[in-house]
Amino acid sequence: MNNRDPMAKTTHIAVVSIPVFSHQASMVEFCKRLVHLHHHFHVTCIFPTIDAPLPATLTLLKSLPSSINYTFLPPINKNDLPQDAPTVVQIQFAVSQSMPHFQQALRSLLSTMSLAALIADPFANEALEIAKDFKLLSYIYFPFSAMTLSLFLHLPALHHQVSCEYKDHKKPIKIPGCVPVQGHDLPQNFQDRSSLAYKLILERCKRLSLAHGFLVNSFSKVEEASERALQEHTRANSTNSNNSRVYLIGPIVQTGSSNEPKGSECVEWLDNQKANSVLYVSFGSGGTLSQEQMNELALGLELNGEKFLWVVRAPCDSADRAYIGASSDDPLQFLPKGFLERTKGRGFVVPSWAPQTQILGHVSTAGFLTHCGWNSALESIVLGVPMVAWPLFAEQRMNAVLLSEDLKVALRPKFNEDGIAEREEIATVIKGLMLGEEGDLIRGRIEKLRDAATEALDEHGSSTRALHQFCTQIQSFVRQSYINCLPL
Repeated sequence: MNNRDPMAKTTHIAVVSIPVFSHQASMVEFCKRLVHLHHHFHVTCIFPTIDAPLPATLTLLKSLPSSINYTFLPPINKNDLPQDAPTVVQIQFAVSQSMPHFQQALRSLLSTMSLAALIADPFANEALEIAKDFKLLSYIYFPFSAMTLSLFLHLPALHHQVSCEYKDHKKPIKIPGCVPVQGHDLPQNFQDRSSLAYKLILERCKRLSLAHGFLVNSFSKVEEASERALQEHTRANSTNSNNSRVYLIGPIVQTGSSNEPKGSECVEWLDNQKANSVLYVSFGSGGTLSQEQMNELALGLELNGEKFLWVVRAPCDSADRAYIGASSDDPLQFLPKGFLERTKGRGFVVPSWAPQTQILGHVSTAGFLTHCGWNSALESIVLGVPMVAWPLFAEQRMNAVLLSEDLKVALRPKFNEDGIAEREEIATVIKGLMLGEEGDLIRGRIEKLRDAATEALDEHGSSTRALHQFCTQIQSFVRQSYINCLPL
């Protein structure tokens, strides 16, 4: 499927992300796959920033091929953002304030090259209107599941169909092509319909119809029904002259080959453990627990008795606060007194960050207690690691439903009325995943999904074909634009 036509002219596209590392990393990995398979594409990545570029993103950008350039927009001062607002609102305000700079950057690019298309993060989709002004094709790169895209496209209708708060809705919410979801499992910022966060998301969902297509970081075998429903929806509801298309082009994950240091201490520790004996515990690049929940998790890991590798972050009452600015406190000081001594040799605790793909791909890793961020979920599927689904914020509860109830590759702990998973429940769920019969069934299912993910990315796989179809659509637009410019 590689496009190696030496006569093919360079096709220039621009992409714009948001100032969140998981979104930026997923977008960059997509661009790398695009130019690897289609050599005449050239990409310029545009990044809004808050205060300064994210250090992790700067590290990621060191490994870019020559056909991908990048630029950072002038930073938005964090102090100019609403200080008491949820993280998602602060990010949205920062992106909105960056749009004049983005428009200027796009105009500058157009003065030096013929841009064919713009690809935007769903939370930077004000860019769709700017792309329309510049007469560019515009797409959304959706770093979440197809299930979440189906919800976003359905939200304007759902908003009118359900009059109460979603969490108070008695019946499961039906999202086209998806397993039914209880109202309280809809994304965190949907739970207060009068909030600014919900209003901003609803506004962005209404704008999605401007896109010429959607590139979704998922693959057919994992979300077949959602894919069919999305194709039907976009054919019926597109506002473009050409029907919008949905392209499942994943799984797009970080390989870790060039960005994660080799020989880290935690990987060396894993080297000395038995095969399939360690539970990996991590809440992603920005997830945090409260002090109470951190204590219960620590004591649950201790009570369970299985080996574990835990990436610990300093506690915070806001589960996603680390996405804007991580605490500088030593997270180990917040662990229960004596915990490190009592679990020495059986557990390994890593402050703040660990090379996740190396850990998930290690022969000693048997399970993954995850916050259900879609990047982490896909990495677990690609590497065939069963999961304990522990969602914290954003769309992670929906991902947990998909993983535990639809795909059945995860177990999900129960939380008490105060929203706390207690130590006994944690120990029971971990043991069920690591040693129980249900854990064996989960392992078999996720190994089949692992193989399906590999097939999707093969030369003739479904995701490779979808990416080729996307490129063909852009090239058709470029050719037609050229023909229209020819003198009569």
